[in-house]
Amino acid sequence: MKNVFKKILVYILQIESRLVLWKYNPKVVAITGSIGKTSTKDAVYAVLSLISYVRKSEKSYNSEIGLPLTILGCPNGWSNPFIWILNILKGLWLFIWPHKYPKWLVLEVGIGKPKDMYRTALWLQSDVVIITAIGDTPSHIEFFDSRKHLIEEKSKLIKTLKKDGLLILNNDDEVVLEMKEKTKNRVITFGFKEDSDIKGSSDNIFYNSEDLSLQRGIPEGLIYRIDEAGNSMPVVIEGVFGRNHIYASLGALALSSSLKFNMLDAIHSLKNYNVSPGRMRLLKGINDSFIIDDTYNSSPFACEFALKTLGEVKLIGRKIAVLGDMLELGKHTDEAHKNIGKIVKENTDILIVVGLRAKKIKEGAVEAGMNDMNIFEFLNSNEVGKFLETFIEKDDLVLIKGSQGMRMERAVESILLDKKNKSELLVRQDEEWKNKK
Repeated sequence: MKNVFKKILVYILQIESRLVLWKYNPKVVAITGSIGKTSTKDAVYAVLSLISYVRKSEKSYNSEIGLPLTILGCPNGWSNPFIWILNILKGLWLFIWPHKYPKWLVLEVGIGKPKDMYRTALWLQSDVVIITAIGDTPSHIEFFDSRKHLIEEKSKLIKTLKKDGLLILNNDDEVVLEMKEKTKNRVITFGFKEDSDIKGSSDNIFYNSEDLSLQRGIPEGLIYRIDEAGNSMPVVIEGVFGRNHIYASLGALALSSSLKFNMLDAIHSLKNYNVSPGRMRLLKGINDSFIIDDTYNSSPFACEFALKTLGEVKLIGRKIAVLGDMLELGKHTDEAHKNIGKIVKENTDILIVVGLRAKKIKEGAVEAGMNDMNIFEFLNSNEVGKFLETFIEKDDLVLIKGSQGMRMERAVESILLDKKNKSELLVRQDEEWKNKK
């Protein structure tokens, strides 16, 4: 009965969304990929907000029901039928009566199973499609016959482009770049490769230090250079780490360049833009420690990125990686976790694994030569959170990451300094999420 209700609800909301799009005719930017969708959405929103009234997908509203909710400007009703009825009525009223409506919509499009793109987004008509990165072992691959099958499903978003639409591709991901063969639309690329239309280079972590030559102190964010149309400009992004945020900003700046925006203004908008919680955000922890909160989700490619970023940071204290299970990897599960363990050895002082699958991370780390005395094991995020409360010391840098189902944000909450604002700082703070085990 629940599935029947959901199908009816999705059908009604999608019909209303089509009517609203037809009536108000906003520009639509659709974003997909296996890594960096939300960060790219946030960066694109920051750039477009300079010039127009923009709406973006809330949180990770990227499903067959999340997209209509964004287009209609409605909240998630979860299991409350009254809210869903109000959402339907609001969508109808939006179509019938003139409203002030966004000029741009920035929509995140996710897939988890075969045919999801058809159900979720093929009814859209996009002005811009941005494809971020896929990686060798993408998230959700468990439900696909092969990596190639998953890539084909992701690429179907290109079919939503209007005849004069723009396709923006990550030039550093070979399978993403190959997608340019699937369209006759204009294509613009971004990345670190020399032939990228929007090229990044010289990326570094910057620090709050009296002696900048030491490149030590309190890490504050990222800095890199962008080359565009013969110009070279510095880009600073505060409060985050990792190349995923650089790629996200490059994607946004590729859009800015194609639309002939003022690039200096676009770059400035990214300095301290609102990055969604749980995506390589730097937070202050207890006992004068620091947390890299990457708890929204995890995949092998994203976890490798996060670990290498942890290794790059220059601090006096210990580097601690708290890694939960990576889910939905199917037959790749054991190998992927062991490979992460090998990367851990080169980038951390202490490894803490959480969950049954994460035991393979420990195996990989030990095989790579990591001292078993520096590895700790826990079953869930609540257990490891209690341990961290007494384990964390001054100047420690703690990376916390795991798949959504591991709820690793609970471990972050245990050692977060600013608990009063945890609802804004941490991912999955809705009551519906908190009530889940």
